[in-house]
Amino acid sequence: MLLNDSNYYSDEANREFFSVSQFKSFMSCEARAIAELNGEYKRPVTRALLVGSFVDHYFEGTLDDFMKENPAIFTRKHELRAEFKRANEIIKTVKEDVKFMDSLSGEKQRIFTFDLFGVPWKAKLDSYNPGKAITDLKVVARMYKLPQWRYDIQGAIYQKGVEIVTGEKLPFYLAVVTKEKVMDRDIWQVPQSTLDMALRQVEENIGRYADIKAGLIEPVHCGKCDYCKSIKQASVRNYNELLEV
Repeated sequence: MLLNDSNYYSDEANREFFSVSQFKSFMSCEARAIAELNGEYKRPVTRALLVGSFVDHYFEGTLDDFMKENPAIFTRKHELRAEFKRANEIIKTVKEDVKFMDSLSGEKQRIFTFDLFGVPWKAKLDSYNPGKAITDLKVVARMYKLPQWRYDIQGAIYQKGVEIVTGEKLPFYLAVVTKEKVMDRDIWQVPQSTLDMALRQVEENIGRYADIKAGLIEPVHCGKCDYCKSIKQASVRNYNELLEV
């Protein structure tokens, strides 16, 4: 399957290829990941996620399309809701930061497909700058929460994918701006040792996830996510389980 902007996020593409988001979905809950692939479950889109997407689409040059596809960002008077006015302020602040903008000066939304650890992958890079770097734009609530989102896995897969396709091993950066009242912003380089460790984690787990995706083995339910809670049946449990959390 040849990927382009129109079909990159399609169900067909998601079934044929692994992606960073799909891999992380399997890490979080295997059962939910399969339910999403089968069209049996769809995670709700929160306004917090939409704010990040608003900023992303601005820098992609596709903000008009995004606004047409997401009427929820407007009030009944067709004015931007407060969160998205804030997103405009984030955009303005970032545009005035020369170093921040320079970090995102590469080719926007470059699509790569490649085979890694025996399975096909797809990746769409925010900023691909041949000979220099791969940079991903992130809009987050607080800077200190970055490691919780495992962007090291994203960087490891992006870096390896670009190396497989081009032969060039590029450093990976996160250009991060916060949604705080006083915005924080920095450009974080993920150390190569951290990327190498994350790639080993991908290698250790992708075989199982690929087998689950192919229907060869059953997925495990995490029992904690909204999907698992939505399909569960009540059971008698030991109260002391709650004391161990």
